Amino acid sequence: MEELSNIADNLKLLGDKTRLAMLSLLKEREWCVCEFVEIFDISQPAISQHLKKLKAQGIVKENKRGQWVFYSLHIEDKAYIQAVLDQMPDSKTILSQLNKTQINVVCE
Repeated sequence: MEELSNIADNLKLLGDKTRLAMLSLLKEREWCVCEFVEIFDISQPAISQHLKKLKAQGIVKENKRGQWVFYSLHIEDKAYIQAVLDQMPDSKTILSQLNKTQINVVCE
């Protein structure tokens, strides 16, 4: 029953449009917090809270490089999340829907 509870909690996280879009973008590459701030036009603390929830459930992992924190997917053991993300549009489509044709942030 614990596994069922974990799956339900993870799927609840995907019920948020911003988190679902973040995970969809992470399918193709890792992203920095500063890039997500520009993409979603929300504050850095709000972005960090979304990512903190995803990290706490083991859905994303972080990689610190200097002052920047990059996130990538960590769903090898979560086929049900992969199945959801397989149905999501690619990053170009998501960025277009958010009216973001070019990201001008340099995090390196």
